[in-house]
Amino acid sequence: MTAPISRSPAQPVQKAIYDRLTGDDTLMALVEGVYDQVPEDKAYPWVRIGDHLSTPDNDLTSYGREITETIHVWTRTRRNSQGQQIAARIGELLDHQERELDVAGHRVVSIRQEYDQALPDPDPQIRHHVLRFRITTEQEEE
Repeated sequence: MTAPISRSPAQPVQKAIYDRLTGDDTLMALVEGVYDQVPEDKAYPWVRIGDHLSTPDNDLTSYGREITETIHVWTRTRRNSQGQQIAARIGELLDHQERELDVAGHRVVSIRQEYDQALPDPDPQIRHHVLRFRITTEQEEE
């Protein structure tokens, strides 16, 4: 009998997050789009599902992963309120919503928001919010 192969949930997690965010009418009314790769000259505000870190979280009987997924909110305004509103909606859609995230080939054990940080940009008309979520998964048996 051969052991099952460990499969990374990184891409399925990113797809599930994208589907969750773009499937929400409230969020989509606040932004011009949600992207992995943002098109040049894209109108603000927008969300980019970006950088992730995936680490094994195995036990004796199953494969698991902890993924930290970073989501960026970009707005063109001198104030943080628009970005904060968008970031808050993303938090509502993902934080503690493990049953709502369908990750192909994996079961989502937990989703926890680690932080939401507002950052200044060299352009005073731009605001950047960074959110990070920790997603714990278990690989489903084949």
